[in-house]
Amino acid sequence: MATDRRAEMSASEIDEFLGVHETGVLALARADDPYAIPISYGYDTERRRFYTRLVSTPESEKRRFLTSTPDARLVVYDEVGSTYRSVVAIGSLERIDPDELTPETIAQYGQAKRPLFEVWAGSKADLDIDLYVLEPTSLSGRSVDVDREA
Repeated sequence: MATDRRAEMSASEIDEFLGVHETGVLALARADDPYAIPISYGYDTERRRFYTRLVSTPESEKRRFLTSTPDARLVVYDEVGSTYRSVVAIGSLERIDPDELTPETIAQYGQAKRPLFEVWAGSKADLDIDLYVLEPTSLSGRSVDVDREA
């Protein structure tokens, strides 16, 4: 497989890409211990930040990572025809206290798909749903056209 063209995405291309997608892979790290999960998100193109609802149980591995205030990377990608695009956001994932919500932030969380409770074996009462924001310190994207015939 030969690469024909690789290009960095502009800020407006990144914002457009993130605005039409709604899922990605969130990677958290704590010391030498990595953790990655698929998530849905809402993206604010004006403030260039991500909003997500994360569901966990008190004893879950996810909860242990979230309570350690980890550095985070969110990777959003797609492949259409011979073009592969990806955006990587790097920053801190911060829990939002529900008492601090504004109508504007509530609208952003509304753009994130709801967690599917059906995938959880336990009772809904045992689940914790927390709101998080990722304000990237770095946001980069690239587009790669691949010649699949080469």
